[in-house]
Amino acid sequence: MKTLAKLTATLALGAAFAVTFTQAMAAEEKPTNSKEAAKLLKAAQEAINAKPPKYQDAIARLRDVDALPKKSPYDEYVMNNFASFAYGKLGDYANAEKALEAMLPSQYLPQNELPMRVRQLTAVNYQLKNWEKVIDYGTRSVKGGYADDQAYQIVAQAYYLKADYRNTIKFTDDFVATELKKGETPKEDTLQLILSSCVKLEDSPCITHALERMVTYYPKQEYWQNLLESMFRDKGAAANDKLMLEVYRLAADVDTLHKPDEFREMAQLALDAGSPGEAQRILEKGFAKNVFADPKDKERNQRLLDSAKKQAASDQAALPKVEAEVANATTGDKEVSLGLAYLSYAQYDKAVAALNHGLAKGGVRNEAEARLLLGIAQLKAGNKDEATKAFRGVKGDPTLERLANLWTLHARQA
Repeated sequence: MKTLAKLTATLALGAAFAVTFTQAMAAEEKPTNSKEAAKLLKAAQEAINAKPPKYQDAIARLRDVDALPKKSPYDEYVMNNFASFAYGKLGDYANAEKALEAMLPSQYLPQNELPMRVRQLTAVNYQLKNWEKVIDYGTRSVKGGYADDQAYQIVAQAYYLKADYRNTIKFTDDFVATELKKGETPKEDTLQLILSSCVKLEDSPCITHALERMVTYYPKQEYWQNLLESMFRDKGAAANDKLMLEVYRLAADVDTLHKPDEFREMAQLALDAGSPGEAQRILEKGFAKNVFADPKDKERNQRLLDSAKKQAASDQAALPKVEAEVANATTGDKEVSLGLAYLSYAQYDKAVAALNHGLAKGGVRNEAEARLLLGIAQLKAGNKDEATKAFRGVKGDPTLERLANLWTLHARQA
């Protein structure tokens, strides 16, 4: 699997402390500070408001307040309010965290400030790598209904960084569900975090589900390639040439084939399956992409292309005869084969008609494959809704069912 996008481990805490501290000293309203503390707190406030700010001077005065033998709970609240701001601006997150924590249970903390303070504590503890506190405060904001997207992301990353991958997935899944409920598209970084956790757990079904969700919302080549690599490794597909060809068909359509061997193997599988037109098209695509760089490789694949062209010409010449035979067939197999031929020659409307007739006639030996081909033909013909309907009708073979689901995802993006 390709390297996943790196998780962001940085957080702009400047923004977390950009909110102006409570102007407690400016308002001559009760409660008031004690006489001794008031002078020191006023000096601290003036240092903070200076141009430029003098945060170290402010902290010195706040330490003087802290050293007072007699100070009221309100003195302590204002002191910690100023201290959290000054320490935060200086990047001294350990002391900022202490001041914020001391403020939180205070009776003087306005209730409308509580969400902001909890989010600040979540962010500060993330910087301090106090993962348990990040999770505690972040979860508190989630339960309180005032968590923003950043809070969710920080908590999810805290679970991940403490190597609790199961809870990373659970918490992040809940966040994704919340986004979807609001009609929002899940963030790519969020989905990557789930995928990375699945990889850490070496949980194949989890990885598959995560990758499918990645291509649903971010249909990038790298995600499709990772997803299809798991299909190529699937034992059921690897042991069956027809199934492997179906995997290649999807890979070719989402443009994740890059290696010479991939183009050659798909072409050979198509020839073996009696689909020379398809073999010709995939080899021509390979040559157009200049994937056959080695002279010997180029020569070998040119011979294969020449053979495919010859077989395709012969096959197309025989189509009228096949069309006549189809009318007298007692089962739909010959019409399905005819539909595949039309599909390989990009005659999509004819392919749709033949495949539909064959399925309606019945007696098709591999109905799941026929319905998958019908969905592909419908999609190529520009009928997305009908294609999706056909893909949903693929039943009975686990590999084909999974491929049909992936084609459905691809159809939404086509």
